Amino acid sequence: MAGVLAMILAGGEGTRLQPLTVTRSKPSVPFGGSYRLIDFVLNNFVNSDFLRIYVLTQFKSQSLYLHMKKGWNVSGISGRFIDPIPAQMRMGKRWYDGTADAIYQNLGFIELTAPDHVCIFGSDHIYKMDIRQMLDFHKEKHAVLTVAAIRVPIAEGRKFGIIEVDASGRMIGFEEKPVHPKPIPGDPDHALASMGNYVFDTHTLFSELTADAENEASSHDFGRDIIPDLYPRAPVYVYDYGTNKVEGEKTGVYWRDVGNIDTYWQAHMDLVSDNPPFSLYNRKWPLHTYYPPVPPATFIDTPEHRANISHSLISAGCYIQGSTIERSVLGFRCNIACGSHIQDSVLLGDVKIGEGCRLFRTIIDKHVEIAPGVVIGENLALDRERFTVSEQGIVVVPKGARIGF
Repeated sequence: MAGVLAMILAGGEGTRLQPLTVTRSKPSVPFGGSYRLIDFVLNNFVNSDFLRIYVLTQFKSQSLYLHMKKGWNVSGISGRFIDPIPAQMRMGKRWYDGTADAIYQNLGFIELTAPDHVCIFGSDHIYKMDIRQMLDFHKEKHAVLTVAAIRVPIAEGRKFGIIEVDASGRMIGFEEKPVHPKPIPGDPDHALASMGNYVFDTHTLFSELTADAENEASSHDFGRDIIPDLYPRAPVYVYDYGTNKVEGEKTGVYWRDVGNIDTYWQAHMDLVSDNPPFSLYNRKWPLHTYYPPVPPATFIDTPEHRANISHSLISAGCYIQGSTIERSVLGFRCNIACGSHIQDSVLLGDVKIGEGCRLFRTIIDKHVEIAPGVVIGENLALDRERFTVSEQGIVVVPKGARIGF
């Protein structure tokens, strides 16, 4: 869409997702068998017909760069691009100091395209959104900034920027990650949380970032600095994500911040639940990604065991022999030997599981090889001696590990 530029913040270290982020940035963490976290925001822009996109990278960006090169290359169409932009230290020999500083250091790219509006979105949430509807709201309200927001349980509010609005939707209060989040009036169990997605008028964005860069006391962050300073003196509006309609969707809106191991695992369990709240099958909102050249998933019965797969997502290239897989998600090229039982688990891809293994509530990173007879997830005390175990008892086996050999 002409006049609009997207800037996607994809430089997060994702420390709370370790060990999945030891060798990769958070946006490049695999999700849902066939995807990466960044695919969901990219699909939102592409399906909304926004095809002028810069992706700002920073930490451990090689796998993200390769994924975009293979799966998100736009060439030969004038004025349309999806380009990764590495941190170039244009303002000195330093990394980005915050989300606002990341955009400030790349104002030159915005000047090149001369947009009327700039969409600044995060890259590590699972959701679908027709961004055109948010932009229409922004224009209708004559806002200088529009912030997308969603209702969250009050107990989770301390993890987000919490917003107050008046009857017209204008922001009248904002507090970043408060200890005691303010509830929505009339709804004491929920708070209104920022999704970290913004639509700016370009002139306002330039002036606010320039002023913020000159403020030595600032942390140069949208949630901590830009928004609290701007909303009392300019028309900042709040877009209710709950009103967003995506063509072909049969369920209500879904948004998950997969910021730690437990939420990451739970979002996968949502995909394989009886009535998944997030669909991968909407043909009117296709979810594009990079698919490697691999054969279809293969299921083989053996003389001793039948392959038994239920409530699971199995990606292409998987080879499963006489094993039981329940409520699990397997990425590309997983090889499961006969007699194994995998339940409530997530295998990120290129995983080899030997005969007679049992995996329960586990996350297995790429290129892991597990010897026959290994059991993971049934004795958490033992597992804590070998692996990372989350607060809710999810066992994570790190990338490249060889277990039981």
